Amino acid sequence: MRYKSESRSFLTVLLLALFFMASVAVGQDKASKSSKPKVVIFGVNGAELDIIRPLLAQGEMPNLARVIDNGVSGSLRTVNAPNCPKAYTTIQTSLPPEEHGITGFIVDGKTANTNMLKAQPMWDILSKAGVTVGMANVPATFPVMKVNGYMISGMLTRGNAESKCEDGVLCAPKLSQVAGDAVYPATMVKELESKVGDFYIDCARMPGEHEIMGNEEKVVKDWLAKVDTIRSEQTKLFDYLLSNHPQDFTMLVQSCEDRVGHWLYPIAPFNQGYNAKLASVDPNAFPDQYRAMDKVLGVILSHMDENTYFFMVSDHGIKPLRYKEPPHAHADHAGTTPVIAKHDYEDGDEVPGSFVAYGPGIKKGVQLKSLEVSVFDIAPTVLSIYGIDIPKSMKGRVLHEIFDKEPVHAANVTGKTSASK
Repeated sequence: MRYKSESRSFLTVLLLALFFMASVAVGQDKASKSSKPKVVIFGVNGAELDIIRPLLAQGEMPNLARVIDNGVSGSLRTVNAPNCPKAYTTIQTSLPPEEHGITGFIVDGKTANTNMLKAQPMWDILSKAGVTVGMANVPATFPVMKVNGYMISGMLTRGNAESKCEDGVLCAPKLSQVAGDAVYPATMVKELESKVGDFYIDCARMPGEHEIMGNEEKVVKDWLAKVDTIRSEQTKLFDYLLSNHPQDFTMLVQSCEDRVGHWLYPIAPFNQGYNAKLASVDPNAFPDQYRAMDKVLGVILSHMDENTYFFMVSDHGIKPLRYKEPPHAHADHAGTTPVIAKHDYEDGDEVPGSFVAYGPGIKKGVQLKSLEVSVFDIAPTVLSIYGIDIPKSMKGRVLHEIFDKEPVHAANVTGKTSASK
């Protein structure tokens, strides 16, 4: 009897040990499946360092200041004659516009769209590698494409007749007014309308000259109020997505800064296009966009932990006009809008974007010199963080110099050695 009792005890202990080992193995397997890096990219259209840096010095952008103090920052070399669709698509593909297919707002007489893509974008590479992806308000992502997560389109989303945004160029259809697929998966539309509301997909079109002249104060204030509404809606959307649909990789973009800069940049009287009546309505209109953007950044940062990689990028900067424009200039900016600042200078080095990186293993308090970092380098660097092989066609490189310690997953990834313009 004693022998049988001891045998049962031994068998019980053995079974418990096996059960424990199996549980540990299952737990480790689950951990390995959920141990992918977390990356968040915040895109700010036309972020102008000539405006941002004085605000930082005055302590008016505390969230961005904190990220810069604890990360790497500098100017971001962009493409030549930059605009949002082609620069953001270059960020996604690490290819020049003539190779990825999105060469501007209009391509061969049609509004640029994802059906024109000639190259595989980063979101597709990540999705097919098993990385979950979240995209919201990224320019030139309409109609949305299937991803391993969700995608909500941004600039160039086409609206129905009610929206008065049928061409999708620099207008602002609401989610309910979109003519086509603005959300993937489509089942997410009702959820967004219920939890976030019927938000504007993008920032508002700028008023035309016939609307402005003689009515400057009312037009400017009404338009800026709508910009504030759209930013509030986008902030609510970003907060909801980060709270309820967290992904391994997330990219969120805002474009109101760019719109305001085009015709309310605080220029001096000697600048081309200066209009005293327009300029005097609200000289803080453009700087205020960055003060507001910093609050949006604070919301995004509240969803991050010490293991999240964060990048803030802008497709280009924006500068006051330096010479007289030809009559046909800015036909894609509402035609008759009195544009006083622009970004589509033939030499993209005149209007560099901005770059900030922050996260595990990234150097602290480092400012990059010259234009060492390019819009071509974002996709290779993100892919390297996930340990994904970089397509040979990509023109950019992995930004090894921003890391004190390379990401674990990137150990076997070799980046290119030079950036392209």
